[in-house]
Amino acid sequence: MSDTYDIAIIGGGVNGCGIARDAAGRGAKVLVLEQGDLAGGTSSASTKLIHGGLRYLEHYEFALVREALTERERLWKIAPHIIHPMRFVLPHVKGLRPRWLLRLGLFLYDHIGGRKALPATESIDLRKHPAGRPLKSGFGRAFVYSDGWVDDARLVVLNARDAADRGATILTRTRVEKLEREGGVWTIQTSGGTFRAKAVVNAAGPSVLDLVGRAGEHTKRAMRLVRGSHIVVPRLFDHPYAYFFQISDGRIFFAIPYQHDFTLIGTTDRDHKGPLNEVKASDEEIAYLCDAANAYFERAITPADVVWTYSGVRPLVDDGSGKPEAATRGYDFDVDCDAKGEAPFLSVFGGKITTYRHLAKDAVEKLQSYVPALGGEDWTASASLPGGDFAMGAIEGLKADLAREYPRLDAASVDRVARAYGTKARVWLTADPGEDFGHGLTGAEVDYLKANEWARTSDDVLWRRTKLGLRLDGAQVQRLKTYMGE
Repeated sequence: MSDTYDIAIIGGGVNGCGIARDAAGRGAKVLVLEQGDLAGGTSSASTKLIHGGLRYLEHYEFALVREALTERERLWKIAPHIIHPMRFVLPHVKGLRPRWLLRLGLFLYDHIGGRKALPATESIDLRKHPAGRPLKSGFGRAFVYSDGWVDDARLVVLNARDAADRGATILTRTRVEKLEREGGVWTIQTSGGTFRAKAVVNAAGPSVLDLVGRAGEHTKRAMRLVRGSHIVVPRLFDHPYAYFFQISDGRIFFAIPYQHDFTLIGTTDRDHKGPLNEVKASDEEIAYLCDAANAYFERAITPADVVWTYSGVRPLVDDGSGKPEAATRGYDFDVDCDAKGEAPFLSVFGGKITTYRHLAKDAVEKLQSYVPALGGEDWTASASLPGGDFAMGAIEGLKADLAREYPRLDAASVDRVARAYGTKARVWLTADPGEDFGHGLTGAEVDYLKANEWARTSDDVLWRRTKLGLRLDGAQVQRLKTYMGE
């Protein structure tokens, strides 16, 4: 049995890794236990936006929107390689939300969150603007507003990497089998050994209530599991704008430039009743998203055009909302202790990727009175994530430097590497490239991912650390599997 940790965090998603980073940076001895890969579930299945949630204003979630909008530029500042600003086009459609309501919502969106670096909303004419060219005729006035793009899976991994650099122990493929509280300490039996911790954080996402029960704890909270599905199709437009579209059923969806050659469309909101290890887009959801896109784009798509789908289950606090899309994206905590007020068990309920850092800060501060090692104040808002130690908006300069320093890289690889690793790319680019798996993926990069980013399988590399699963063919994937010992 190992020495006692100050905090054991169960769950290697964005909330768990964010809490680990914050706690380790304050001096605590931290353990993270994840039964699969980091970001293996919901945290790699988002719409990949750092945003306030414009549609949440309709549900009067003003505090949540303000918090998320405040976080946008903070996160861009600490991770300018994996986060960048994006302009979204919101067409006005007769018979749906009136123009005055859109204008009012966007006015609030521009002003309640402390926007500084991002450009403000503007009105455009789609008949003259580049964003109108791929659309069907008949669309006129639209609004263009700012939000942010994020590589969600890499956000998780970089938080874990920073936590480990500050002393945390990160164990993936380690399933928690039993938890017991005794003598003011938790004993945690896992598939990889037994550990002890003064405090446990339940960041299990959709499995949060299951872990509460297995720990012998109790809660009055109810969770609503909502499945969000996305489709990826060949590129529908060649400009840098994204779209925020309304649907006649009252919902909205996004169409976003993705990996240069593709368009990402999503998301759905469906209550999820099935097992959590079988989360995938249904035929109905795929057809729904195709039909929604076809109401706007001149070029029609069908399910046969879909090159990839992904789905995630959002663990939302059940606030009694009638529709899944109306359920709050806010978060809350339960903290339970033993009779002596020791050995706390903190459960995380809800949350969204944009507010993960703020959630982590709140969680750590709730544990400070129980865990003496958790000293200090909030520090994560200004400390760069690994590879992000350059100015916001300076990614083009970094790309130019990498292209000059490593002429063997083609333009697509320079862009991918800079946006994934930032300044940390030089760590493995200086090594012998080794085996070439295609599309710029080399043995040196794979070795780096195995040694520094907990990659164990080809899926870890192709779908979470990179998105090269969209590009490698079957033979190339098989070579990678062989290289990784699968």
